[in-house]
Amino acid sequence: MPELNEYLRRFADQHRKRGFSATWVLVEPEVPQLILGYYSLSAAQVDAQSLNEIDRRKLPRYPIPCFRMGRLACRADRRGQGLGKLLVGLAVERCLKAREQVGAWALIVDAKDDAAKTFYEHYGFASFRDAPLSLYLPLGK
Repeated sequence: MPELNEYLRRFADQHRKRGFSATWVLVEPEVPQLILGYYSLSAAQVDAQSLNEIDRRKLPRYPIPCFRMGRLACRADRRGQGLGKLLVGLAVERCLKAREQVGAWALIVDAKDDAAKTFYEHYGFASFRDAPLSLYLPLGK
């Protein structure tokens, strides 16, 4: 995807320096200059009213702090090898560690299309009530 390549090449470091997001890359151990994929995380918040009813009942009525995975990309020539699953798992793990220091209830993603939505749903993400391509994954109790 050209826009995802462009983000990594031109904007990821700028966004890190300005405090907008942080990006982590997955590299080939034998060839560390070969980037297999990446993800970016930033702070976010959601209105509890936009969540499904089961989750909404457990939450306060003010904006809920969350993490946002703004970018997730894998090399096109490595698709189908589980890199997306690995990157999502690494992002969730990083969010859980950050939760020890900073409160956040869920990881949010914006799927680019229905195929991406299905990918995230496979890993337990649920759609927002009013934005079916925006999804969230509660990070625990």
